[in-house]
Parts: sequence; C-alpha cells; structure tokens
Amino acid sequence: MSKLKIALTTGDHDGIGFEVTTKALHKIGPQKNIQFILWRSQGASKKYLNLIDKKFSRKAVPTLREALRIENDSLIEIISDLSPAEWVEQTAKACYSKKMSAMATAPLSKTSIKEAGFKDLGHTDILKRISRTKSVHMGFVGSHFNVVLATGHLPISQISKHLSFSTVAEALLHANQLREALPAVQRKKPIAVLGLNPHAGEQGLIGQEEGLIFPNLQSFATEHNIPIVGPLVPDAAFLPTNWKKFSIYLSLYHDQGLIPFKMIHGQDNGVHISLGIPFIRTSVDHGTAKDIFGKDKANPNSMIDAIRWAIKLARHSHA
Repeated sequence: MSKLKIALTTGDHDGIGFEVTTKALHKIGPQKNIQFILWRSQGASKKYLNLIDKKFSRKAVPTLREALRIENDSLIEIISDLSPAEWVEQTAKACYSKKMSAMATAPLSKTSIKEAGFKDLGHTDILKRISRTKSVHMGFVGSHFNVVLATGHLPISQISKHLSFSTVAEALLHANQLREALPAVQRKKPIAVLGLNPHAGEQGLIGQEEGLIFPNLQSFATEHNIPIVGPLVPDAAFLPTNWKKFSIYLSLYHDQGLIPFKMIHGQDNGVHISLGIPFIRTSVDHGTAKDIFGKDKANPNSMIDAIRWAIKLARHSHA
C-alpha cells in the first residue's frame, strides 16, 4: 500500500505553530502507511527539530513538488522562504488535485495572509477559493462535546440577515457528515440545533427567526434521515448534563458555539475540521499565541488531535 501523504503547515514564523507541530509529531511518532510533509522556515528552532529527530528520519527539500516525489521516508520537510499563507495555498491545491491525502494546519494570522497579498480573510477563505466551494462550515470536535457553526466570521449586526432555512439546512447537512465520522456511540445521538434568540425566541415573543427556520428544518431533517432536536434555549444548551445527549451542537453563530467550546476544552484538546470542501483539512482550535513564541510554553494537544483526525479521515476516505 502506498503511503498516505499528510501535509502539516506550521503557520506564522513568529507564532507557536512550529513548536506545537513538532511537539505533536514527537508524541504521535511514525504511523503505518503515513508520510508527513512538514512546511517550515529556514530559521526554525533547532530545539524542536531535535524533538522530531528522536522519532523520525528527516529528509529536506525546497519545494512541494519535490516532496511529493519522495515515497519512502516517513517525514519530509519543505524548507521554504515563501509566506506561510502560500504554504496553505499550495497544499490546498495538492489536496484538491488528489496529490495529497489531507492537511493539518497550525494557526495563521489574518495579518500574514494580507501581507502575502491575498484577499482571503483566513484559512477557510483560501480553501473555498482553491476548491471553488461556496459554503464551508467550521466543525469542532472535543472530548466533552462537538460543535458546528452555521455562520462564520460575521459581525453580530449581520447574523440575522444571513440566517435562513436554506443556510441552516446546508449547515445541518455538513454537521451530519461530521456526525457520521464520530464513534458509533456518538453517531446514534441527535444533532442539537440552537435557537438564535434568548429563550429560543419564546414562540415569537423574542424574535421571529426560530419560527421562520425550524418548522421547515424539522421536515428537511426527517427527509434526509438526520435526527435533530431544537430549537434549544442557548443559555442552557451547554450545561454539563446535556453533553452526552447529543452528537453535535449546531450553533447559529460563531461565539454562540465557540465560547462554550473553548471555555470547556481550553488548551487540553479540540480540533477544527473544515466541512464542505472536497478534501480533508483539520486544524488547531487556537490562535498564534505570539506572546509565548520562543518560550517553550505552548500546549500541543490541539495539534495532536488535528494530526490524528487528519490521519483518521484520510484512512477512512481511502478504505
């Protein structure tokens, strides 16, 4: 069996991406039939290179094209002076053309993307542009519960304008794709769809959005054989007594889902999975943390989860 190629982009040069990626590789070690392709800059810390030297035999090349030609080594480094945003773009193109099995990304600042001359606002926009995909949803898998966001980086003032039955229905389809990738005990549980307003609208007394979305959404879910519950009252949905009742929480806007997810999971675990693109992309669920760059304080657990999920999904897609 030929090796599955998993690309690892290490993000901003002055962020914690390279640190958490090498710590994660040290923890995970070589994997059967997996080849890691690691993007890094020339000046990467020798301290963290020594970590992967303990587990891997490294081979260094200057371009992705050369890295893709190598079959035998378990870890290939691309030592590149390109912008980290260009690492993501080239990797996404390779995944889209099936030359790469999956990609796992360390944090990349919007500033770095802008400085590279891109108009994209983040990783997701780069992936959408490369794959010509109109709708991509952010999914987050944690040890306590899982979240999918129906809308992404929108100002609060624009959320209601962007929410409709079709918007939430498309997010539900992507959430169901994630549900089907979860362990069997979680797959059997319904998706919890949160309301937008306090008290989930209180039957129209506190907002009309729930009444416009949910009657049709329930019919849509039944038609597509997707078990759902909702609209749930947002301020009570994430109580610990509810975590094991649902496979996924479908949150209607960014902070509604990510504040509880990050508050509970912190730096201990959690992985971001892009849903809707025609290839596999996982990521850490945290930022660049430039304030602790070079201090050897970064927690690699989210990157460990991101790499493991990239491997799991790649193996599943090639089974």
